[in-house]
Amino acid sequence: MSTRIDGDLPRGPRFEVRFAQTAAEITETQKLRYRIFAGEMGAEIDGGADGLDHDQYDPFCRHLIVREADSGTIVACTRILTGERAPGAGGFYSSTEFDLAMLDSLAGRVMEIGRTCVAPEYRSGAVIATLWQGIASTIVNEGYDYLFGCASIDLRDGGAGAHAILEQLRAQHMAPAWQHVRPYIPLPAADRRARDKVRMPPLLKAYLSLGAKACGEAYWDRDFNCADVFMLLNVSDLNPRYARHFLGQSPTVATGTSAR
Repeated sequence: MSTRIDGDLPRGPRFEVRFAQTAAEITETQKLRYRIFAGEMGAEIDGGADGLDHDQYDPFCRHLIVREADSGTIVACTRILTGERAPGAGGFYSSTEFDLAMLDSLAGRVMEIGRTCVAPEYRSGAVIATLWQGIASTIVNEGYDYLFGCASIDLRDGGAGAHAILEQLRAQHMAPAWQHVRPYIPLPAADRRARDKVRMPPLLKAYLSLGAKACGEAYWDRDFNCADVFMLLNVSDLNPRYARHFLGQSPTVATGTSAR
């Protein structure tokens, strides 16, 4: 795993993380998103006729990418929308699913990540860790106090797994009540209980490893056939073990611009 610093250091053995710098790179992330969300998860995506997942938020976001050094292929991505730029986009993406009034009570700068995905053939610990290294580096180097976003749980099993995971979150990883958000469409009850031990989705697991908390009940995203959990990380609560892992060399991720 390696992080590209200011675009100047040589690549590591396999992966590098940086912000997209061209419109073509952003389009490549939108193709990957469509491949995962529509092709793999069966999501109903507006504008999908061109094979791209894009929306009103993209022009106001910075798009963080992980490339395989040898092939140059983008294998993972997420997008970052900061509190400073969210008003231009009409608010945060999460505000379409949750009442985010509690954000006004947070003291400090906030940033949202969203549309996070990893190509199925690259879902290894190295790729996910590289992506999170870029996210964590951005938080620290740019002085953000809170990170939040929606972590999705697949509902293709009828919701049994999602409810089992939500039980774990309620028991061990729930934020205080004053930080809870209200889902506009609550997740309905499952038809049955999970029979086997359920696997925590990688994004949700990464949030929890960093020290993030779930902020209440899940939103039922019918278009994407998933349950979205609003996750909040107070940077002052960043797990020291994972802070060392992600930020051992305090890298600065190469900057890029969003295409308008």
